[in-house]
Amino acid sequence: MLDILGTIGGNVLSLPGILGLALGMMTRKLWLGALMGGVVGVIETLIFAGWQLDHVETLELVIAIVVGVCAGSIGTAIRLKGATV
Repeated sequence: MLDILGTIGGNVLSLPGILGLALGMMTRKLWLGALMGGVVGVIETLIFAGWQLDHVETLELVIAIVVGVCAGSIGTAIRLKGATV
């Protein structure tokens, strides 16, 4: 259980979370922000696996994609809503 929570926390504070949020804030289309965040999740997992698909664990890849999609969607929502309430 701690391994899963550590993987989620690491992805939120790593490229899928931060870069996914930033890329999501660059667009007003929700699907595009989510897609860019998911792509960042895949690329980040491949980078840390040394670009070898043999070293990629399925759970890590799924968590990175989900975190990236959520971060990209939140970034787009921030862009759409703006700083005013």
